[in-house]
Amino acid sequence: MTASRDAILTTIQHYVDLVASGSSADVVALYADGATVEDPVGSDVRTTREEIAEFYGALDGLEQRGRLLHARVAGNEAAFAFELVTIAGNETYTLAPIDVMTFDDDARITSMRAFWSAEDMVVGTA
Repeated sequence: MTASRDAILTTIQHYVDLVASGSSADVVALYADGATVEDPVGSDVRTTREEIAEFYGALDGLEQRGRLLHARVAGNEAAFAFELVTIAGNETYTLAPIDVMTFDDDARITSMRAFWSAEDMVVGTA
């Protein structure tokens, strides 16, 4: 059995919303036990809940907004692009990664790989 397309899309939307303005604990709660995170692709793969929580902890307290640009679901996998804008003083930092995720039967994330690099960051004025 696989998670429904709607359930996976709901998890993706929650993920984008929580990365932008939720707590790291809320983001980590979307992950299944034993999940992995590789963000960005080519970096060390985080394999424990503690490593994943530490990774998302860097977002706590930042002023951000996010929006889902598009998503494609196939079986228990999805690829999606979203935009994350971080506001720091008078500057904005915009990144639009493409994330590839796998999901368990309950639409919890079992793996996440984020495709982006520093060259993709756009700096602007707030």
